[in-house]
Amino acid sequence: MGQAPHYRSLPRRFRRPTLLVVGCGDVGTRLARQQLARHGQDRLRVVGVVRSPESARTLRAAGVAALAIDLQDRRALGRLRGLAHWMVDLAPPPNDGAGDPNSKRLVAALGRGRAPTHGRTWVRGPGNAARMRIRAGLVGSPPSRWVYVSTTGVYGDTRGAQFDETRPVAPASARAIRRVDAERRFRGAARRGLARVAIARAPGIYAEDRLPVERLRKGLPALVPEHDVYTNHIHADDLANICWTALFRGRPGRVIHAVDDSDLKMGDYFDRVADALDLPRPPRVAREALPALVSPMMLSFMSESRRLLNRRLHRELRVRLRYPDVDATIASARRQATRDPSTGNPASLPSSAV
Repeated sequence: MGQAPHYRSLPRRFRRPTLLVVGCGDVGTRLARQQLARHGQDRLRVVGVVRSPESARTLRAAGVAALAIDLQDRRALGRLRGLAHWMVDLAPPPNDGAGDPNSKRLVAALGRGRAPTHGRTWVRGPGNAARMRIRAGLVGSPPSRWVYVSTTGVYGDTRGAQFDETRPVAPASARAIRRVDAERRFRGAARRGLARVAIARAPGIYAEDRLPVERLRKGLPALVPEHDVYTNHIHADDLANICWTALFRGRPGRVIHAVDDSDLKMGDYFDRVADALDLPRPPRVAREALPALVSPMMLSFMSESRRLLNRRLHRELRVRLRYPDVDATIASARRQATRDPSTGNPASLPSSAV
């Protein structure tokens, strides 16, 4: 094999690295918009993968290239092979089963026919041409850097303990067990040299248009303080930025807590949102009364208490959060409500799992 060509001598299509976003919903769309605004269409290509043609049309309308691919379709997944330099997986696992076969199929499709990457040189980032080198023969390879977005639910209920990423997982719910299986698939790919992988564990994702307004309007209860649980949060814009940063600053195989700096119980969070948006605070009930008043999924979220430390996020990824805590997001939502009352009271409930 001869000497690698200089970056600027490569054909134009190879000078524009590609970011593949699997499961490109709200956070994925924010990620695409952030980086396209930063780098421009001529320096970065973003391709979002969604399940249905309808979702693909919605994504294209938002200005993002889209592919409609069902992760259960092995043949369709073959279309992703060699498509991108970098990949962020935001897709949730299936709703049933003990594992995540979708992650297994995705890793297999991206790694099929690929030699291990140890010792090879890859594109580093679209913003620094001096560091962008591509070895001859590696152009068009599967992504060399992957980020898998998991959930903080893999820790189960820690009874409000404060801990970092070294804590062993102890999933208590079926969805968390499937997340642990997916993490294992990606770690296995990293060990085989298919890619450099970082894992971001995210909590409840929220934003100005993802606050629990409808829940408050319905008067659904929160727990009394002595029974309440600690909950963790991340703004959707900050999570999108964390995904991008982890591609390049995340250490191989490293877990990152993608959480903000809040240290707050769930009921207190609901109270703050209610007060800021002039809504009634939720009634408080004892844990024994809760099963008859909320859905099984919400009951599961309200049964696990965790306080996650995010030192790696700040020290290793060097991320500066735009919304460092819940109060910053609530203040932003209140400003939006003041400017435009028709959009200031968003109605969707943030999920406690990605």
